[in-house]
Amino acid sequence: MEAFFRVKLSALFIVTSVFLSACVSTTPSNSIDDAVDGKVMVAPLVPDYKLEVTLAKLNEILGTMELTREQRARFHYDRGVIYDSVGLRLLGRIDFHQALKLQPDLADAYNFIGIYYTQEGEFESAYEAFDGVLELAPDYDYAFLNRGIALYYGERNQLAVEDMQAFYDRDPSDGYRALWLYLIAESVEKEQAAVQLQGNRQQLNDSAWSSVLVDYYLGKLTKEQVFQAAKVDLTKPREYAERLCEAYFYLAKRAAMNQEYQQAANYYRLTLATNIYDFVEHRYARIELAKMRQHLGE
Repeated sequence: MEAFFRVKLSALFIVTSVFLSACVSTTPSNSIDDAVDGKVMVAPLVPDYKLEVTLAKLNEILGTMELTREQRARFHYDRGVIYDSVGLRLLGRIDFHQALKLQPDLADAYNFIGIYYTQEGEFESAYEAFDGVLELAPDYDYAFLNRGIALYYGERNQLAVEDMQAFYDRDPSDGYRALWLYLIAESVEKEQAAVQLQGNRQQLNDSAWSSVLVDYYLGKLTKEQVFQAAKVDLTKPREYAERLCEAYFYLAKRAAMNQEYQQAANYYRLTLATNIYDFVEHRYARIELAKMRQHLGE
């Protein structure tokens, strides 16, 4: 979900900004194929070499330059974001904690820490982290999303719906917000959630990729049509991989709702195989996969 977790890296020196501006791209030679011989296949993306250059530059700055506490905190945060984007969560977590030691009011770092706690099933700690984000920055949209997800996986579904509704209300034109509100609300009242999604669809742009995913849940599109739509109007090298990461996850959620647990498990594995580590769908696919394995008795 690019709109959710595409974090722009900030820097305090011009030379570092130049390196950081290239961090979200990947090499054009990497690709993902959604169908080979009738099976869904994935060729995972790998990080651009520029990420390694950026990390080296950040290491040099942190190791050799005189910095204020605020500057050092920001560079630790920036490096943590890069580590997170390539799946090095432990290193990212260390940097985020270091940033908070230097600058305790850094809401962005608390947000990442809360996400990690959720992924690890430490829900009470996750709630505290997201509460901290909202205390520091009451208008921090994604703290509502992330706390709502933590509450959902912590089986506090009604509270999760309230957070997700607050997240949705801040931008009803965002298809991802409509979709996550449905996914959470469905766990409380299935029929009402479906009616609400149908109504919320009217606020969406018909040409947006996220609207394709919503239409799939509304029964307007087939899986094959979703995968075909994922190839349309691509604007950058890794966008197809990002869309497939999302498509696999939401198709898996729908399969799980229909008690098609093996199919759901397969799609969650494909979500993880895309290596789009910084997307919300990739972050929680492993939790969902564990649930499917329980259903399958694995």
